[in-house]
Amino acid sequence: MRNIMEVEKKKGINGIRELDTSRKFRYKVTIVGDGRVGKTTLIMKYTQGSFKKEYIKTLGAQFYTYDKEINNDKIRLMFWDIAGQDKFHFLRPNFFKNSRAAIIVYSLEENEFGRESFNHITYWYKLLTKYCGEIPIVVFANKVDLVDETKINDSSIQDIVKKNSFLGYYKTSAKTGKGVTQAFNAIIEALNYKTLNSE
Repeated sequence: MRNIMEVEKKKGINGIRELDTSRKFRYKVTIVGDGRVGKTTLIMKYTQGSFKKEYIKTLGAQFYTYDKEINNDKIRLMFWDIAGQDKFHFLRPNFFKNSRAAIIVYSLEENEFGRESFNHITYWYKLLTKYCGEIPIVVFANKVDLVDETKINDSSIQDIVKKNSFLGYYKTSAKTGKGVTQAFNAIIEALNYKTLNSE
């Protein structure tokens, strides 16, 4: 929601107070995906630059705030990390409420878990549209550090991105940081652009 505030800056050299006309925005971004795909560590890597090797099991949901500036606009982001385990499904409608954008995360691991997390992208997309309507969505293909990137077949995920009109997808690694900043910035900048152009 737009919240334009005009705040006086501190006195300058000449003792004159200047008017700060920068705009302030608050966006809720929901991150979904199967349990253990790396949602929590991705958020931590982007917001704090840290990676925790041990698995942190999200209890229902966690949220993180992060301040960013784009073209002099001050952006406060609220990242909601939604648990992927089925036992938390009854909490999701409340957690999804008022989301302005979303990220779907799956794992690139070459095992049953990785394949299932990929197959569940559509499931998470349907949940998001059910409770949030049509909002900007980006897909993160996480744990790229665990596979040979040159052997990844992009055609399947590209088909899903095109079919559902996602903004795009990015290969990421919460461990090495590869693609993380670029991926998060893509959804944030798209969201801010959409907001400014809807005024």
